[in-house]
Amino acid sequence: MGKRNNQRKNKAMLDSDDENSSVSSSSTARSDLMSVSGTDEVQVDKDSLLEQALDALYEKRGSTREKALAAIIDAFNTNLQHQFVEKKFATLLHLCLNSIKKGSSKEISLACHAIGLLALTVGSGDNAHEILEESVIPIPQALKSQSDSSKTVSLVACLAIVTFVGATKTEETERSMQIMWQLLHPKLGSNVVAVKLPAVVITAVVSAWAFILTTMDGCSLNSKDWQEYISYFSTLLDKDDRSVRIASGEALALIFETGSIEKFAAENKTAPDGSVPEGNKSREGYTHILGLKSKILNQVRSLSAEAGGKGSAKKDLNSQRNLFKDVLEFLEDGYAPDISMKIGGDSLQTSTWSELIKLNFMKHFLGGGFIKHMQDNEFLQVVFGFMPKRKHLLGVEHQMSSGEKRMFRSPNSIQNKARTQFLNKQRMLSKDRNVGHFAVGMGDEYM
Repeated sequence: MGKRNNQRKNKAMLDSDDENSSVSSSSTARSDLMSVSGTDEVQVDKDSLLEQALDALYEKRGSTREKALAAIIDAFNTNLQHQFVEKKFATLLHLCLNSIKKGSSKEISLACHAIGLLALTVGSGDNAHEILEESVIPIPQALKSQSDSSKTVSLVACLAIVTFVGATKTEETERSMQIMWQLLHPKLGSNVVAVKLPAVVITAVVSAWAFILTTMDGCSLNSKDWQEYISYFSTLLDKDDRSVRIASGEALALIFETGSIEKFAAENKTAPDGSVPEGNKSREGYTHILGLKSKILNQVRSLSAEAGGKGSAKKDLNSQRNLFKDVLEFLEDGYAPDISMKIGGDSLQTSTWSELIKLNFMKHFLGGGFIKHMQDNEFLQVVFGFMPKRKHLLGVEHQMSSGEKRMFRSPNSIQNKARTQFLNKQRMLSKDRNVGHFAVGMGDEYM
């Protein structure tokens, strides 16, 4: 079966309402800043407003800190705050971490968003790695209390972003993935009671887990882990909540795209000395994977043609059908969806599940700030291989401040480190990505 002639172009795959999902509107945040600073002045220098908001994070009253965080988020969404970050990076990070440790659920959510924006602003490098290492203890501690779904969702999104930007070793990425996996699939002891997660939390954790997986070489994970992941996500395809099913379908497509299934098959075809294993557990594990393959194909086929039911939102149903039609085509024929979206007058395109998952996650996290960041954030431009034409026309080099030039143009700049780090990861993934689907001799060669 050949590739479809009319690939969908950015219809159901990209969330159309994300532009409205930012933490606070510009007008609200600006008015909050005024009340935080205690001044009636309307025309205030932006740096001064940020300084006032930062000072307000020292206040004892939680509502004051919440307003300050909302204002900081708005400032980071609407402009790339390189000069402010250069001067106040450590202060902002530790004040936000303090909010995560001691604040209300709302304050924690805001602080998480601010930390994620801080990481995206500094890009890959020492500062981003510091954000990850400083966050990796307070975030899991805050996750132990799952009393508020919005707080949990924000914590997981923050961990995903700071890992995506700041992780420099495979073990660091795996550590964050394991934190998320423990939320989804906890190892229960004799004195531990399983907590049933709300659908919104399951969806968020699965999406964040898959987002981090896009930076991994799938072959670095062992076969036992893959078997556990595939089996669990298969069970989620049967859940009642449509958002859970969609997130799980994307995660499964990404797992297959990495080529790790072929690696799993090869591991269990021969022993290290080249001999064929004789009825061992590894062989049984591979046979189990083949059984899951058949089950998942049937699940995906059914979900791609679901009729819906009473009260079923048509938009959500169409999103599910379209998603699983793409997953089905990928599993059967190896073709990932081609997606194109306009950013200003420029086109950003994706042709793999990895790229699409990164794009959807980043679009959802940035909300109303997505377009601005894609147009001006060089770290994200490196990640997506996106260069706005207007940058060449406007002569961006001459418009940068001296501080921004140090951050982006020096040999050790964010831009160069980001390019090196992400291109290396993409090279590793691309080795297997074009053959990472079920259809290529999976059943016959090893049976």
